[in-house]
Amino acid sequence: MEIARTPIRKVAISTGGGDAPGLNAVIRAAVLAGLERGWEMYGIRDGYNGLLMPEKYLEGGVVNLTRDRVRGITHLGGTIIGTTNRGNPSSYPVKNADATYPEVERSDELVRAFNMHEFDALISVGGDGSMSIANSLSQKGLRVVGVPKTIDNDLDETVVTFGFDTAVSFAVECLDRLHSTAASHRRILVVEVMGRYAGWIALESGIAGSADVVLIPEIPYDINLVVKKIIDREKAGRNFSMVVVAEGAIPKGGTVTVQSKEVGRAERTGKEARLVVLGHLLRGGSPTANDRLIALRFGAAAVRALDEGQEGVMVALDPPTVKYVPLSDATRRMKSVPLDCDTMLTARDLGMCFGD
Repeated sequence: MEIARTPIRKVAISTGGGDAPGLNAVIRAAVLAGLERGWEMYGIRDGYNGLLMPEKYLEGGVVNLTRDRVRGITHLGGTIIGTTNRGNPSSYPVKNADATYPEVERSDELVRAFNMHEFDALISVGGDGSMSIANSLSQKGLRVVGVPKTIDNDLDETVVTFGFDTAVSFAVECLDRLHSTAASHRRILVVEVMGRYAGWIALESGIAGSADVVLIPEIPYDINLVVKKIIDREKAGRNFSMVVVAEGAIPKGGTVTVQSKEVGRAERTGKEARLVVLGHLLRGGSPTANDRLIALRFGAAAVRALDEGQEGVMVALDPPTVKYVPLSDATRRMKSVPLDCDTMLTARDLGMCFGD
């Protein structure tokens, strides 16, 4: 939406939620694009903690992002201004004298601190939680543009999010290495990847890494069918199997996250099994060239959106362009794996088992 506002002079950037490769590239692009327009660019430390708990930081909770501060950071993982997944101003944890942490509403306090610093706009970088917070702050009157970030690729309204390609690439590298030890020891190797609600990482890394079984949250699995797949491979002379499991995969009729409980059932195949949990390794490291490009495009597009009078929107990849979508639309639903998409069809054509 377009609303008449005073000219922009000072812009704040916040990175929230889990870190992802490419965050620093977003920061660099936004800062340089803002400075080119004569704006002052600032970073809020650790989500919104820099404004809600400024006393925690020796150098202050807000940092002036100059050209020198963002020089040489595109290839770095993480975020130079920090992040947190426990900083929702609508349910902010505050320590009591009895060491408990009740959650309190601090959104209005955050808006006052934002205005006290005389910020004219906010660029909020994060996943579904951060975009929901950004939408709430927009409704409270802040001029906000969101930038989608999640390695899980589960944000709707954008074709892809930065960090996803890096996570998949690393998972595939791990699968390549684990193939060697699985084949040498004739074992079942179960590799757990991130993806609590959507199986994009498991699916794409499983296909690219030549997995035999892929278990994702979108398809409740039957362990008997998984066992059958492994036994059939054994009968065909394939003496090892690679299983990729999204952390949110569930058995039919079950509700628990797939971990070693299900791996322990591998004795039904008569084979030795090992579990490898990639976990936060998928979040770290230098972003791929693809993620760097997407992140740089998103950062620059966020500044362009503000310059064009846009607010309450999220930038989104819509090849060959970056478009603006309302934050309310971006947070309406999660992007899960469509079971009829070409990637799924490819996996099934290759004989991959999904436990269904």
